[in-house]
Amino acid sequence: MFKKVLIAEDFQDTNQGIMDTLRTKFSIPIVQEELYCDKAYNRLKLAHVQDEPYELLITDLLFKKDHMDRKLTSGLELIRAAREIQPDLKVIINSMEDNPVKVNNLFKEENINAYVCKGRHGMLELVKAIQEVYHNRTFVSPQISLNVSDNVFELDEFDRIILKDLANGLTKKEISEKLKQQNITPNSESTIDKKVSKLFDEFGAKNTHHLIAKLVREGKI
Repeated sequence: MFKKVLIAEDFQDTNQGIMDTLRTKFSIPIVQEELYCDKAYNRLKLAHVQDEPYELLITDLLFKKDHMDRKLTSGLELIRAAREIQPDLKVIINSMEDNPVKVNNLFKEENINAYVCKGRHGMLELVKAIQEVYHNRTFVSPQISLNVSDNVFELDEFDRIILKDLANGLTKKEISEKLKQQNITPNSESTIDKKVSKLFDEFGAKNTHHLIAKLVREGKI
């Protein structure tokens, strides 16, 4: 079993519960926790420099803002920074997020090892996740279906028109005017904005360029 584990979670009670479970269930000798991503990263970095690296990082995705100045503001940023110094670090995300598309992207793009959705059975699932990850297997909470394929969200013709115009550099307002000239409905700027926002969510894109790149890579456009 793992010998050294770091927990990054901004709720002290949650941290303590995980720590107690790991020590009791697995007798892991070193289980440490941090409430801030920056401090968690510093622990990982120092341990790596001292050649005493952590073997597993368990982190939430969302860290609430408070009075502390932060460079790393989310679990995702922590994972990316940690993997820069320790590419083989195993990572379990423990979060409330339950969107299967977003979770699937975390496996595909961030190479996480397990995803546990917080809930009634969250601690039991976390125990299972740790066991699976230790044996070099992946784990995802049962309520999240990762049968995410290219058919999860099918682009319709209206989507493709908007995406093509975005790829050609048109603004949403310009696309709206173009649709009106072509008598294509719906054609309001607000409708286009909502459509693009939905596409961002469905494909986990950060901006228009990222969305287009992901869709091209997946062969959707």
